[in-house]
Amino acid sequence: MTRYEAAIDLDTITAIDMHVHIEIDAHGHSSLPDDLSEAASKYFATDGPRPDLDSVANYYRERRMAAVVFTIDATTSLGQEPIPSEDIAEGAARNNDVLIPFGSVDPLRGADAVTHARRLIEDHGVRGFKFHPTVQNFDPSDAVHFPLYEVLQQAGVVALFHTGQTGIGAGMPGGRGLRLGLSNPMLLDVVAAEHPELQIIMAHPSVPWQDEAISVATHKHNTWIDLSGWSPKYFPAELVRAANSMLKRRVLFGSDFPMITPDRWLRDVEQVAFKPEVLPGIMKDNAVRLLGLGAAA
Repeated sequence: MTRYEAAIDLDTITAIDMHVHIEIDAHGHSSLPDDLSEAASKYFATDGPRPDLDSVANYYRERRMAAVVFTIDATTSLGQEPIPSEDIAEGAARNNDVLIPFGSVDPLRGADAVTHARRLIEDHGVRGFKFHPTVQNFDPSDAVHFPLYEVLQQAGVVALFHTGQTGIGAGMPGGRGLRLGLSNPMLLDVVAAEHPELQIIMAHPSVPWQDEAISVATHKHNTWIDLSGWSPKYFPAELVRAANSMLKRRVLFGSDFPMITPDRWLRDVEQVAFKPEVLPGIMKDNAVRLLGLGAAA
């Protein structure tokens, strides 16, 4: 086992993609049940390949980008064995010139999740954790999860939460039982208030709660917003205004690869009225600061 240590040349990379899913392991095991994967592909109108971790690394290396990679452990809610975060951390260690590993634990496992998170940090070097309240079926504001957040806060690693609409379960009967309200970013206001040193990313334009996400980020300066999961040409105008002004140092580039590619994101962002002076921060500099990479951190 090799513990992850970053070896990213910040002078040569052009961007850090903060939101990249590893959906297939080296043996072909999927992170989601087949029916949910199919529904998500239909929602995003994509049937492209689901590359494994080493292929993802090569994809980003070719583009001179770095990428934060993770899976989602929803064992309790979905009954699907996840791709082990240990494998993702080890794969990132093999590709530490371009990849940054985030872990995932099942919050519904209580004390076991806390122990697992601590092990992923101490033994494997993960730099953050991905949570998807809707898919993992948990209320992130419930105090029962605070011991888990406290481990992350003490270690100085990032908590990345899905917010807003999701393509997972979309169009299926009853959305396959998945509840969108668990991904309202206002629930993260409680998490940010109770854990002021924990750096929290609210992933995606948080439609239909974009104003809530901007309000939380404006009030709680330990919260950030990533711009993944949507083509930039569909970004809400209020999000663009905030990114150009009061939130310009806490907005992050993310694609949601493989559902949305960084190539498409970069092509479509040309249609968005981001100020030229804020784009370097969005694309790379803000992530460097957040993740503690290099001297700029």
